[in-house]
Amino acid sequence: MGTHRRLGGYRLLDEIGRGSTAVVHLAMDSFGREVAVKELQDGFVGEPEARHRLAREMAAQSRVDSPYVARLLDGDLSGERPYVVMQYVTGFPLDDLVESYGPVDGVRLPRLARRLALGLASVHDAGVLHRDVAPANVITLGDRPTLIDFGISHHAGAEQVTRPGMVIGTPAYLAPELIEGGRATTASDVFAWAATVAFAATGRPPFGRGSLHGVCFRILRGEADLDGVDRRIAGLVRAGLRREPADRPSARWFAGALAGLLAEWSGTVTEGHQVTAA
Repeated sequence: MGTHRRLGGYRLLDEIGRGSTAVVHLAMDSFGREVAVKELQDGFVGEPEARHRLAREMAAQSRVDSPYVARLLDGDLSGERPYVVMQYVTGFPLDDLVESYGPVDGVRLPRLARRLALGLASVHDAGVLHRDVAPANVITLGDRPTLIDFGISHHAGAEQVTRPGMVIGTPAYLAPELIEGGRATTASDVFAWAATVAFAATGRPPFGRGSLHGVCFRILRGEADLDGVDRRIAGLVRAGLRREPADRPSARWFAGALAGLLAEWSGTVTEGHQVTAA
């Protein structure tokens, strides 16, 4: 234990994730609790833009309050090693879980879909766009999902600057308007939510795998493969994958629709309360 590096008041135990500019560590706080600490890699510590992105991530995550979204706990952006501290979420990324154990089936699927919709609705209620809802960013334990990684999130009213041809997010889950160079909106997050639910149900990205060009072509043409998705869920997924952003209901609406479906499915209203379809 003595050889573990410290950052602020946190003991870094193990690397659990690595992106283009930052590393995520499993760490321990002064009370012995496990947390996740994200710090900039050595080559980016001196880059103002990298620090700005980390600050933006911290600001976005701090506004969201949901049991289905990883909580921001702490952070220090002014020191030599800027970092943010987040809730350490137990479970497996949804893509790894499905790859290892197969699709999410039975009543577990609408439960997972509803909870993820509730988490996304809380993100949107806070005035934040996640911009990278995808199976890799949904940590799952049983049928309980937790949305993580606000690395490319935005305040909904913030200016969005991307270079021509630049794709932001996970390509297989991008809404068509983003592929065409449009602005990210809550509707583009909803599209990614629906594509993620389709993946959970089938084990396949709904617009296939292969070349970026081919996947984007199928997204633009609306060629979603929902074969194998339970018909009770498939209609909702199709609504989330509609070509026009204005035609997609909100994440809060989907949470309500799924609450009704779950009540029908199991004969009881889940978790002791009804969620409205507002």
